[in-house]
Amino acid sequence: MAFTGSTLTGRKIMEGSSGSNLKKLQLELGGKSAQIVCADADLENAAVQAAGGIFNNHGQSCNAGSRIFVHESIHDKFLELFVKATQENFKVGDPFDEDTIQGPQINKSQFEKILNYIEIGKQEGAKLVYGGKRLGNRGYYIEPTVFTNCHNNMRIMREEIFGPVVAIGTFKTVEEAIELANDSDYGLAGGVYTTNLDTAIRVSNEIKAGTIWVNCFDVFDQSTPFGGYKQSGFGKELGKYALQEYTQVKVVKIQLNSKI
Repeated sequence: MAFTGSTLTGRKIMEGSSGSNLKKLQLELGGKSAQIVCADADLENAAVQAAGGIFNNHGQSCNAGSRIFVHESIHDKFLELFVKATQENFKVGDPFDEDTIQGPQINKSQFEKILNYIEIGKQEGAKLVYGGKRLGNRGYYIEPTVFTNCHNNMRIMREEIFGPVVAIGTFKTVEEAIELANDSDYGLAGGVYTTNLDTAIRVSNEIKAGTIWVNCFDVFDQSTPFGGYKQSGFGKELGKYALQEYTQVKVVKIQLNSKI
């Protein structure tokens, strides 16, 4: 049985399997993916890619890069470019309008949940620098929302919002960035922006997540597997590894010579 959805529902499915027929499971669950922007990154590319990483599909993506850690020396410049990329590339409006990129949230309950998280972010002391409101007075439209001055003890940094809300924090060293990225119950995906190949390989190796993108985000290919670590689930979709989820190994041993 393959399931894609929330971690809460994934737990219920596991409970059901354990209490019935021990059905083999493949679970692709929630996420709170981190994007790390290093001091040597191509900032214009990083801003565009990182914005796409969180605001794609209205933020309703399990692998959304909803936490961004930026080296403190480039934070202000990156933020300027990130907000610009958000304004230019994610027009919110009628999904039947050809220019619209972000339509309404999926339903009223999710719409209200997202707005509640925005209020939580404000109460926790995060700085709202862009968006943060309902758009218009009809439908479930929410502006792309950007928080800064975020820390890992904030709920908007730890809990999956599943909407167009991003929390941005800073780091001093690559070691600290890796530690911050791994300080999460989830491990579905992650990203790193750098022009140093050694840094890219190191961060990719040390982030505990199933998929790492370097200088891009949300790039998929049918031949490469996708799946999470920790409470983001287990098993893989796509690629040859996905076939293993639907097969069982059997061993048959035949004694050709019955004489001892």
